[in-house]
Amino acid sequence: MQLPWWWELGDPCVWTGQCRGTRRMSPATTGTFLLTALLLSCADGINGTVNWKTKQANSFIISRKMTAGKKDVYTIFSKVHSDRNVYPSAGVLFVHVLEREYFKGEFPPYPKPGEISNDPITFNTNLMGYPDRPGWLRYIQRTPYSDGVLYGSPTAENVGKPTVIEITAYNRRTFETARHNLIINIMSAEDFPLPYQAEFFIKNMNVEEMLASEVLGDFLGAVKNVWQPERLNAINITSALDRGGRVPLPINDMKEGVYVMVGADVPFSSCLREVENPQNQLRCSQEMEPVITCDKKFRTQFHIDWCKISLVDKTKQVSTYQEVIRGEGILPDGGEYKPPSDSLKSRDYYTDFLITLAVPSAVALVLFLILAYIMCCRREGVEKRNMQTPEEQMKRPFIHVFLNLQ
Repeated sequence: MQLPWWWELGDPCVWTGQCRGTRRMSPATTGTFLLTALLLSCADGINGTVNWKTKQANSFIISRKMTAGKKDVYTIFSKVHSDRNVYPSAGVLFVHVLEREYFKGEFPPYPKPGEISNDPITFNTNLMGYPDRPGWLRYIQRTPYSDGVLYGSPTAENVGKPTVIEITAYNRRTFETARHNLIINIMSAEDFPLPYQAEFFIKNMNVEEMLASEVLGDFLGAVKNVWQPERLNAINITSALDRGGRVPLPINDMKEGVYVMVGADVPFSSCLREVENPQNQLRCSQEMEPVITCDKKFRTQFHIDWCKISLVDKTKQVSTYQEVIRGEGILPDGGEYKPPSDSLKSRDYYTDFLITLAVPSAVALVLFLILAYIMCCRREGVEKRNMQTPEEQMKRPFIHVFLNLQ
């Protein structure tokens, strides 16, 4: 059945052009919406704003503003709370930015056209039904006034399994919250094997700075210029703090450092192999910078610690995997169970008890008697002391005692 023309006017999605696949409103909902706009137009005052929500996960803002020509201008904003789907590849770096601007409109009072809101917003991310994120997914946000970033390298174990991440935004000024879902559909990357992997340590970067698309693109461009591969992808990015690094001092604009792993389909270039020379290995052992000819291609923007570079050639790695031969799950037959006999031979423990108790007691008694004899009966030193002490000195204590008694 074809809908009349006024039905299209009653659908705010048609007015704003932000349908995003949502269904049109029912006649009752349309009437309520138009009645709200009518009441707003009849209200006193120059400007006004009404926040109107439907039973579905949509919200609309009707704003009335009187222009200089004494005409009312109505502005309708539509905000759709829908899940967002992303499709990263397994083994390839995944980066998703949680933009503060995207969540600012979720917190009342809703900003009017032209207004700038700078409320502090923080994010909490977790796997749906669990208190934390998956092991491969990391999150970072430096301050409540900066965007949050989800990043990591998806694993092949989760291919084909939708990973739902709950994103909760907190407005630290109004204490309002908003929640969205991010559905990560990990795709298989078996058609694009990258057997040659190199990990660089960049000293003058923090992880959130390196995750910026333009910075990461510049680094991959420099690596491609040195390596000359046909395919080059960023595999993973890790902060130096996650590798046991120390927090830098807040002086001289010091950075934490970041490890960047890239993969390519061609063997390593001669420039990357220079770090394996004996001369450069000796310089690294002496904490000196090695001599790398292609370092100048990175030095303008990236300060690389060439002593910490790691080159991995997966084509030469010997697989230690052993195929597990699964049986039928039935234990081998060990014969009939034979329990112990009911007629057990009795044993007398009286002798063992006496030996255990009497022997230590006898030894302790002998030691006690020897100590008592030495302390009480062997006092030859008293007579020798009395013989060597003058008689006047022996009588002096008795005189003092006699005088004190008087």
